[in-house]
Amino acid sequence: MGASIGPYAGPLRHSVRALKYGRRHRSAERLAQRLVSTSPCQAVLAASDLILPVPLHANRLRERGFNQAELLARAVSERTGVPLSRSLERQRDTPSQTRLSASERRRNVRNAFGLRGDREVRGAITVLLDDVTTTGATIRECARVLLDAGAREVRSITVARAE
Repeated sequence: MGASIGPYAGPLRHSVRALKYGRRHRSAERLAQRLVSTSPCQAVLAASDLILPVPLHANRLRERGFNQAELLARAVSERTGVPLSRSLERQRDTPSQTRLSASERRRNVRNAFGLRGDREVRGAITVLLDDVTTTGATIRECARVLLDAGAREVRSITVARAE
């Protein structure tokens, strides 16, 4: 089960880019408010146990200085009371997915993620949170890791989806 606010276009695209590349962290607050007030996202968040941001590799985090998915996840967690978990980690530094085809994206993220222990996710209904989904490769790979660790269910919400 997955949901987003809408297509990656127009004002939504501008807001995501402002957050991610313009360092406008306040955009995360506004986007989180939209996420929790959008019916499809509300359905995904209902009865969930944990919110996990899609992680950046430590090298990318150092370059950028923040993880936009984590800023969004923190704001959604604060608004919903669903606990935030940082147990998912990117273990392999992967190139940007921006210009990759769907098959290249799947190969790029294969075995790139892991968990810092599975106790927190075992038996939980988890919600992955990311800014944009294009092919779903990153979400699927993160979901595989969570399910292999014993998550009962993996759902996802993103601000936008490429169409």
